[in-house]
Amino acid sequence: MKILNKYFLRQLVAIFIMLLLVLTGLAWMMQIMSMMKFLLKYGIDLGSFLGLTALMIPFIMSIIIPFVTFIAVIFVYNKLISDNEVTVMAASGLAPRQIARPALLLATVLTALHLFLNIFIVPASQGQFYDTQWNLQYGMAHMKLQEGAFTEISNGLVVYVDKVSGHDLSQVMLSDMRDEKSPSMIFAEKGKLVLTIRGLSLVMTNGALQSSGNHMVTGTFDTFDMDLNVVDKDGNTSFRVRRVPTLALLRVAFDAETKKQQKMILTELCNRFLSPFMNLLLAALCVCVLLRSSLLRRRASFAPIVAVASMAGVMALYMSISNVIGSMTEFVLLAFGLGALLLIILGVLSKK
Repeated sequence: MKILNKYFLRQLVAIFIMLLLVLTGLAWMMQIMSMMKFLLKYGIDLGSFLGLTALMIPFIMSIIIPFVTFIAVIFVYNKLISDNEVTVMAASGLAPRQIARPALLLATVLTALHLFLNIFIVPASQGQFYDTQWNLQYGMAHMKLQEGAFTEISNGLVVYVDKVSGHDLSQVMLSDMRDEKSPSMIFAEKGKLVLTIRGLSLVMTNGALQSSGNHMVTGTFDTFDMDLNVVDKDGNTSFRVRRVPTLALLRVAFDAETKKQQKMILTELCNRFLSPFMNLLLAALCVCVLLRSSLLRRRASFAPIVAVASMAGVMALYMSISNVIGSMTEFVLLAFGLGALLLIILGVLSKK
């Protein structure tokens, strides 16, 4: 039996790794294409751009692992059934559950690895992704001011500098037309770009200000701190649950500010804690359909179609429920429902 387990596992692991690399690579290339604006619009170097997109790989893998597990299992077991290897094993006295053991063992290991990925690696990588994205788009890395040239920082905000030394500027002229009712012009001998908790600011010294609106205002200043207000608008208004550490997410699950936010948190908790068990559930469902159908030779040819349809139905039902749960009670009920379904499949698989 150990020899058969190794034989099955060797094929399952080889197919799984190959599919995971191929599908992850394709999804990563699509991510690169969708984020080309950072490379073209903001003048980011290629290394920083690839590093930014690479931070999405753990999240991509966390989504596709259950599907890759299912594909690997259905490919290997359907091939063994077509080659009559499973028929020979069954004729030698092996029960369906014994034949399914390699797939269930692989799925159990992948479930544990998937849990670790979802709970620890994905939140950390997503947090770094959003921080890096903000810095490349709106932070210091974005501010590449050219000497003796007008630079448009954002719509209606233009800066001219005579000399640039790192974040230190000399002979600064700033035109702020973001508020059409109150445009302003600022001249300063020196300036410095500073990253604060508000966002990016320009601190200017020894200058003059002119603002027009209902009343013309002119004056001089020794120091003037201007918020450039180029922050990510979506980042301030949306609650990015993917970047929140798991322990922090569990703490705020009971103290969400709105029902919408609570649903987002519970959906994310489903993705982190329950979606890894789909590896085991889908693998068990696949081998159950294939092995049970192989005993009914006339229906064996339809087994892959039935397995795929069953997988699609289970995943659609899980995703639909996980996206609408609104309380921890419903979360627990969903977990028990998945566990009950898994036990039923294993029970069917265990029957002689």
